[in-house]
Amino acid sequence: MTSFSYPEAGATRRDTLPAGYHHLRHSGYLGRGRAVFEAAGEAVLGWDMHRAAGVRIARDTPPAAPGVRVTPTVALGPLRVEAPCEVVWAERGAWRTGFAYGTLPGHPECGEESFVVTIDGAEDVRLTVTAFSRPARWYSRAAGPLVPLFQRAYVRNCVRALRRCPGMAG
Repeated sequence: MTSFSYPEAGATRRDTLPAGYHHLRHSGYLGRGRAVFEAAGEAVLGWDMHRAAGVRIARDTPPAAPGVRVTPTVALGPLRVEAPCEVVWAERGAWRTGFAYGTLPGHPECGEESFVVTIDGAEDVRLTVTAFSRPARWYSRAAGPLVPLFQRAYVRNCVRALRRCPGMAG
């Protein structure tokens, strides 16, 4: 049974994000063409983008699909921060592929984050990350304004990492 640590599960699919959270939207260009779109979509759904960005994801984690639980782990020097999540929604389409996961109890933040690869009519491929979050643990509250800065840096790193994934020469 899902026990998200926030009530607005699925809100990253809507244009308007819920009030009372820090909002983040960032989009980065990945390349051009259907092959780049397909490779990027696979890397996002298969967790390869996260791994390439330096986030530890267990190798036996199934591809992103509703109900899949994952515990991304980030190393900050000698410290390890675990962030339990569950995939809220996932899609694989002709113009849009991606997923969102929501925080579970024990996550340092409370909220949801989506990773969506799109291709437009000119065949430009982009990764868009949308998130809403607020601190859930003492250390994320103590970090205060540094948390959004870290989140934005992480998203930029995801775009760079995705460009390095196999099949992304485009």
